[in-house]
Formats: sequence, structure tokens, C-alpha cells
Amino acid sequence: MEFPPGFLWGVATSSYQIEGAVDVDGRSESIWDRFSRIPGRVVNRDTGAIACDHYRRWQEDIRLMEWLGVSAYRFSIAWPRVVPEPDGAVNQVGLDFYDRLVDGLLEAGIEPFVTLYHWDLPQYRQDSGGWTARDTAHAFAEYAAAVEGRLGDRVRYWLTLNEPWVVAHLGYRTGQHAPGLVGSGKELDVCHHQLLGHGWAAQALRAGNPDHQVGIALNLEPRLARSDHPLDLEAAAGEKGLMNRWFLDPLFGRDYPNYLVELMGWSGRVVADGDLEVVAAPLDMVGLNYYRTEVVGHPGLSDCERPAPLRENPPEITEMGWPVTPSGLGRMLGLLQEYGTKAVYVTENGSAYPDPTPKNGLIDDERRRHYLEVHLDEAARAIKGGAPLKGYFAWTLLDNFEWALGYSRRFGLIHVDFPTGKRTPKASAHWYRKTISSHRH
Repeated sequence: MEFPPGFLWGVATSSYQIEGAVDVDGRSESIWDRFSRIPGRVVNRDTGAIACDHYRRWQEDIRLMEWLGVSAYRFSIAWPRVVPEPDGAVNQVGLDFYDRLVDGLLEAGIEPFVTLYHWDLPQYRQDSGGWTARDTAHAFAEYAAAVEGRLGDRVRYWLTLNEPWVVAHLGYRTGQHAPGLVGSGKELDVCHHQLLGHGWAAQALRAGNPDHQVGIALNLEPRLARSDHPLDLEAAAGEKGLMNRWFLDPLFGRDYPNYLVELMGWSGRVVADGDLEVVAAPLDMVGLNYYRTEVVGHPGLSDCERPAPLRENPPEITEMGWPVTPSGLGRMLGLLQEYGTKAVYVTENGSAYPDPTPKNGLIDDERRRHYLEVHLDEAARAIKGGAPLKGYFAWTLLDNFEWALGYSRRFGLIHVDFPTGKRTPKASAHWYRKTISSHRH
């Protein structure tokens, strides 16, 4: 593996998954606080009320990052800590935490990458329609301005939203994530309001400092057709388009794809004059969250109706049931090259596996280590091929609250004993530390 000088090596987390302290220092309820208390929504009725207790143990976690040798840390801000009430008043005590965190990172020589929205919407905003309401996009921009006003003198890198596809489709269509709406029919409206909020937030960030590096983190994935049958090809094109081009096209000034508008029967009534110009403001970077490539088939076809050869997912899968497909990372980096992206950061890449019983104090998570290695190999090949990849953030620093799966899945490089909060580096963390050390210039 070869990486260029200045390549950023990092780890990533999100606020609700690690912070805990959900009722401390003026923080109000988020949609995930509400969702996780509803019986049957989260495995074992787990919540993020304590999580990794990062709100209190952040200094210890910075020391772990120093030990790893990372040059950057991607974390998210909890909107309900910063603007806890519908009146829009900024809670300076809530911002104090992030102020201390940023200072601590910089003192350790670690570049802060701030994500403004990683799914923990204030519940009062959901009570007013959540992302189905245009007002939420306005409120998001005001919140972004408040955070920039406090941290913008030290933070250079900003990501507005994390994975708007997940927010829209798992939150407002399938109900697997907060706010848990099933079949609302509003998922594409939600996509548009998030992108509009991104555009207005980008304006607010640049008003604070035009030199800020502003982008958005998208989960981009290939979708391969099960066979060359026209119905399989159509199904794969639809899924791939909704996951990738539905966001990339408007972000890069191409409007929403007509074939997907027709396929989904979307009225587009929420798109007002001037919206698409706001959405398409130039991006300084794109964050790429990549985990898998899926094989897609039309549900109405049986295999005997499909022409050979049939495409199969690879046999190796993670505990999430996701196929291990590093080649897809290269495909998505190539797709971003097609759009003329200035800079790309892999802002999430990682895997969940059951951690083996420690031997001599070491958790030998070989499959997680291998997952990281093969994806970094692919990243290095993409850079050789001209991809403007500037950095890589492993997901994730700590075992954490894994959304609807609670604490039943572990993605962390650092093992967390949740009853005590004790942190223990896994073998994958030791490997990542050595890899960073051998490649940092």
C-alpha cells in the first residue's frame, strides 16, 4: 500500500452512539432517545443514555487516539445539546463540551472533522414534522451558524449531513430507524429537505469563514443485477440510482434524475424556485461512507427464469449480514471522479464481528483487521488510478450503540466493556496503529 504525503489517517464516531449524558447540561430529547424507549424498536431495549460515556471520558479517548497515531478525528455534534428548545436559543453550556474537545484534539495534534448532523434530530423538531418540513432545513442552517460561531476559529473541515439516504429511507419508509415511520410516502421529500438544509448550512459555514472545507458524507454503494434479465437490470438500476445518483446529481448541479422521478412517482412539489441552486453550491470535499456491494434481483423472478450466469454475493459476510466487497470502494471512488469531485475522504469504513475471548489480554479480531487491510489496499489502488482520495477514517474508534441493534454489534477498534466503560485496544487497533506509523510522512 502506498499513500501520498499529507494523507489523513483517522477514526470516526457519532454523538448519540458514544456520548451518553443525554440529560446533562441542558441537552433536550432527541428522536433516538424517544425511539429507543419504544418497546420492540431496539434490541434488548438498549438506549444511548450512557453509551460509551464519552461526554465524561473524552480525555481518555483522545489519549487512545494519540496512541493510535491518527492525524484526524471525525465526530458529530448533538443538535439537542446546542439548540435544546424550539425557541432557537443557543445553549452555550452544551457547546462548551465541543469547545473542550476541539482544544484537546488540537493539543494532541489531531485535526477535528466536524459532522453537524448524524441522525439525532431534536424531538421538538420531529414534533413539527421533522425532515418532512421545510422549516427543519432553515433551523439546521441556524444551528450550523451557531456551531461555526463557536468552533469555526479552530475547525477547518465540516460535513453537514451524514448519510441522508439512511435518514430518509430507514426513518421515513421502512421505520427501522428513528423516527420510525413506515410507508410515509415522504422519503423523497425528506431527501430534498436534507439537501436543502445542507446547502443553507454550507452558506452559513462559509459566511463564518470562506476558507472552511465544506462537504457532505454519503453512503454510496454499487448495486449489481442478479442476472442480465431486464427486470433484474431495472431493479438494480433503481436501487443504485436512489442510493447514489439521487444525491450526487443535484449536489453537482444536474437536478434529480428524471428516470428515478418517474420510477418513484415523485411529485417534487416541495422543490421551490432556487432550491437546486442552493443544493448545488460547490463542494470542497465529499465524505464517502462505504461498507458493501449488494446483488439485487427483481422479487418477481425465480432463478430458473433468469439467464445464466447468476451473480452471487461473495461468501464472506460480516455479522451485519453485509458482504465483504472491497472492490466496491474503488467503484464508488471512480463514480465520484466522474462527477469531478475535488477531494474525497473515506469518512466511514469498518465491520462488525463477534469479538473472540481475550487471550493473554489481547482480543484477536483477525476478521476486522483483514477487512480494514483489503479496503485500504483498494483505496491505495484507486489513488494510483487518479482518485482524489485525501484521507481514511476507520469506523469506529469505540464499540458503541449500534442504532436499532443496540449493543449487540461491535464495530470498534477499541473494545468497550459497557457496564464499566473500560477500554481495551483490539488486535485490529494494534494493526491500524502500525499501518499508520509506517505510512505517515
